[in-house]
Amino acid sequence: PTRVRPHESGETSHPSYSSSTFIDSLAKIKCVPSSLFLQRRTTLTVMPENPREDAYAIAKEIRPFLTKLYVAYFRISEVSDITGPQLSIMERLINSGPMRISQLAQEEGIRMPTASNTLHQLEQRDLVHRVRDEADRRGVKVEVTDNGLREYNRVAEERTQYVADMIGSLDSDSIELLKKATPALGSLAEAYSTGRKE
Repeated sequence: PTRVRPHESGETSHPSYSSSTFIDSLAKIKCVPSSLFLQRRTTLTVMPENPREDAYAIAKEIRPFLTKLYVAYFRISEVSDITGPQLSIMERLINSGPMRISQLAQEEGIRMPTASNTLHQLEQRDLVHRVRDEADRRGVKVEVTDNGLREYNRVAEERTQYVADMIGSLDSDSIELLKKATPALGSLAEAYSTGRKE
């Protein structure tokens, strides 16, 4: 029997397209520019960056000046009558209300003896006092006194003004960048201030 070639039987042979010819052909549909397809193809081939590598690169860059900022900020604690750890505990008690020492230690990320010692120092100065747990009369909680609240507001304002002076030394573009980074810094501080042990 005689073999019939595809074009003789009405079938259409398919030419071999290069990628550029294929894109040009698609571009003819509804007059869509071929540059759009080229741009789309390029976009699809972009690989996402590695978050772990990004984190390490950022850490390597910011660690040196974080240390300098830490030292600069806590120098004012040396001349203040309330230390950083004491202020942190008072702030947590103000925001969360009366707490048991065990819960306070856990949320501050410190050991029980450290929490007890810090609270004792604050108690000696009438900045905090112990109250009965309303849910369990056998238990004891700690809360900030009225005097403690006044002292906290005074010291917190002093330190806020100190940080404001530091930030105010930057140019406007740097201040804007720092403002945009504030939520991320807040999330980082929150993640590493709860349940962490010394």
